[in-house]
Amino acid sequence: MQALIFDVDGTLADTETAHLHAFNAAFADAGLDWCWDEALYTRLLKVAGGKERLLHYWRMIEREEAEGAKAWEFVEAVHALKTRHYTERVRDGGLPLRPGIARLLDEARAAGMRVAIATTTTPANLDALLQVHFGATWRTRFAAIGDAATSPAKKPAPDVYRDVLEQLGLPAVACVAFEDSGNGLLAARAAGIPTVVTPSGYTAHDCFDGALAVVPHLGDPQTPLQPLRGEAQRWVDLAMLRRWHRHATRTIEPASFEAPDAALSPVNSPC
Repeated sequence: MQALIFDVDGTLADTETAHLHAFNAAFADAGLDWCWDEALYTRLLKVAGGKERLLHYWRMIEREEAEGAKAWEFVEAVHALKTRHYTERVRDGGLPLRPGIARLLDEARAAGMRVAIATTTTPANLDALLQVHFGATWRTRFAAIGDAATSPAKKPAPDVYRDVLEQLGLPAVACVAFEDSGNGLLAARAAGIPTVVTPSGYTAHDCFDGALAVVPHLGDPQTPLQPLRGEAQRWVDLAMLRRWHRHATRTIEPASFEAPDAALSPVNSPC
């Protein structure tokens, strides 16, 4: 295990509620009578990409208008409004990182282990979130960054992970990815990377078959996990990740990683 690769939305921070509020604010700015509630947004998250999600919803309610020649131009305009609202909201109030994220990033840095980002969110969204936590030079903390500008194909396509692996100069089997959604897990697995899943409230009912482990979050001494079978410690650190990674890479082919112990997957994962 030579590098850790993190998804962003839902993985580094619970961002989806902020995204939802930003979409609704954009609809109001654009004079649309659309309003997404949490239940609808949870379903729409199955469609990867904000612009793609907008177009999908529009086709659901007004198929003929959404198929027009200028439909994508309209979607891009609404999405630009949404991005402005999201970045302002995050920069003004900030969003806390999920339990264990800051600790594990610091631990990796101290150990000299490279850390990367593989997301298909926009660079503006990425910058807004991480500047708050790591300052204007946040990019220097990461050995590789893949986002919507470098890999336009959205997850579950593996493109962003393959791009990050190329930047790192590492084979997939030398890395561990962190995701929160079924689409993210599919993308990482398609690239051959063993993956730890920490579902969010919006993705808890996704299918996580083939994950290296599924845990509610990475845990901290102040926010411990429930006991995991075979593990005395109640938060995920580098030593624990190395054990999981070593078990998986020793016993399973790279294209079909499974959790090393079913007890490491306490989150329900219906398929």
